[in-house]
Amino acid sequence: MERPENENTPHPKRHSGDGMDVTDGMDATGRAGGPGAEGGAPVRFDTKIAVLLRDDLHTWQRLNVTAFLVSGIGTARPETVGEPYADADGTLYLAMFRQPVLVFVGSKETLTAAHTRALTRELPVSVFTSDLFATGNDRDNRAAVRAVPKDLLDLVGLAVYGPRNAVDKAFKGARMHP
Repeated sequence: MERPENENTPHPKRHSGDGMDVTDGMDATGRAGGPGAEGGAPVRFDTKIAVLLRDDLHTWQRLNVTAFLVSGIGTARPETVGEPYADADGTLYLAMFRQPVLVFVGSKETLTAAHTRALTRELPVSVFTSDLFATGNDRDNRAAVRAVPKDLLDLVGLAVYGPRNAVDKAFKGARMHP
């Protein structure tokens, strides 16, 4: 059963009790035919982790900004992190997010509007400003952000976590990263 690309299309689901919907025949992104969750049906999440990057960044900047931004989500919201990984030989690996991270791009104006909407909706937000490209450590990063009022931040990226609908509304006008 192929599911339409529209995220708002109703689909059969069972709630698992931990913020996830167990959705028959769909993968973690909500598409049909994907691999299932360990020992059970595929999972569709009630929440969303999303990153919005300014569309004029160089590739290396996009990667760097994304890495910094999502680290804020993982540390502030431990429920977003799954269990540690292990291979067949028993080698242990670090835990990662339990759900996909969606990456979007948009203009400076789109980013500013998304920042305002995310704060209005009281979503947890991590920010990366253009000033942070000139710093080399967390102390200086925090000082650079603290020195500028929120409405004047020169945002190059932000990440949010929260209910799917609230994140979708906050990122209205952004497009999926190519």
